[in-house]
Amino acid sequence: MSIAPPAVTLGNRFARELPELAVPWQAAATPDPRLLVLDERLAGELGLDPAWLRGPDGVRLLVGADVPDGATPVAQAYAGHQFGGYSPRLGDGRALLLGELVDAGGHVRDLHLKGSGRTPFARGGDGLAAVGPMLREYVVSRAMHALGIPTTRSLAVVATGRPVRRETMLPGAVLARVAGSHLRVGSFQYARATNDADLLRRLADHAIDRHHPAAAQAERPYLALFEAVVAAQAALVARWMLVGFVHGVMNTDNMTISGETIDYGPCAFMEAHDPAAVFSSIDNGGRYAYGNQPVVAQWNLARLAESLLPLIHDDEERAVALAMESLAGFRSRYDAEWSAGMRAKLGLPTDPGPASAAPLVDGLPALMQADQVDHTSFFRALAVAARGDGEPVRRLFADLPAVDDWLARWRALRPDADAMDRVNPVYIPRNHLVEEALAAAAEDDLGELHRLLDAVTGPYDERTGLERYAAPAPPDFGRYRTFCGT
Repeated sequence: MSIAPPAVTLGNRFARELPELAVPWQAAATPDPRLLVLDERLAGELGLDPAWLRGPDGVRLLVGADVPDGATPVAQAYAGHQFGGYSPRLGDGRALLLGELVDAGGHVRDLHLKGSGRTPFARGGDGLAAVGPMLREYVVSRAMHALGIPTTRSLAVVATGRPVRRETMLPGAVLARVAGSHLRVGSFQYARATNDADLLRRLADHAIDRHHPAAAQAERPYLALFEAVVAAQAALVARWMLVGFVHGVMNTDNMTISGETIDYGPCAFMEAHDPAAVFSSIDNGGRYAYGNQPVVAQWNLARLAESLLPLIHDDEERAVALAMESLAGFRSRYDAEWSAGMRAKLGLPTDPGPASAAPLVDGLPALMQADQVDHTSFFRALAVAARGDGEPVRRLFADLPAVDDWLARWRALRPDADAMDRVNPVYIPRNHLVEEALAAAAEDDLGELHRLLDAVTGPYDERTGLERYAAPAPPDFGRYRTFCGT
């Protein structure tokens, strides 16, 4: 049944071009859908009328109950390494790709649901999602977008009226999210495992056309595709590290070909600077700790390289050599992105910058770790020091001689305080504030959620009345743990 205005069109290119990776499916019935939050600006970018989306027909689209004629909702197939263990068949167990939209800039964007019910990939799960985890993704993805970090974006969260059984009974919800695509490293792992050379090639061509079109003109297009993904992921993970973001579940099925952050499950922003920071309840070994994220990203990219080998060169040994050479470039790209980002955070020239800046940049993380300094507060206070008042920074440290020495060497380079304020956020989704907002939302009070969103979607502009949103968690908040939401 077609219920959308004539201007709403959902393409089905993925389903048409890659039917082996697409299982036609329908969202589960939603007893009592009720819109909780809607990103009206994103809706406008997608050519969707926010007022219509808030109405009953729009809400039914947002839960997949009704879609425009011609749309082909599908559950996508992919494989993946989860915590290092390979699973040959994962896929969208509780999600659906409704179809593709063309945004105001002419870019193709996926409209995708999470929590829309069991699919053939559910593997024993109920296919549902609870309000809390879906609102967490809504908040964190909007914050990441405001920070300028490539990300899937959350369009809306709709309460379903259906309870979800976890440790207790929880209210259910569906998240509608938008992405450049949902192609993952795991998509290529799945295609390679089928031993269908044509499928692997069509998938790679689809990815090139959609995300990295310059690769099509290269001497070796599929090697160029791999190199483009390496570059995109090196830049992405560096940006995570610069703001203290911990993804929490960097499985290969959670690494996009586009270079967008995807799947905000057990994610969190680090407060006290600590390379060993882990927030996932199931990451007991610290595989996905803050400081391990660059290493894991490179490991995941090696799995992509393995999947692409038949396309890179007909001779396997030559293909391996070419892929290894390209993969080796990840670390230099990451280091360059991180160092330039750190120099920007310190108010110093980013490229190439004075030689004396390198020891300051390289030595700072250890200095912060030693005194468990709040990552976000430090860089914002540092701009105050650049204007002449070093006390806000000094109050964060116990080892005053060490920080005074660092500050003296840094000030000698004449840092630009205004430039620092443009790249160092005041407000991030601090974990205690997210939990407060989610707890209130569970009681049908969305006021705190909207106040938090107001802060984190304007992260660089310090505003009177939002002081609590810039402060670290109180001492009694304790050790923070998050869950994947399934």
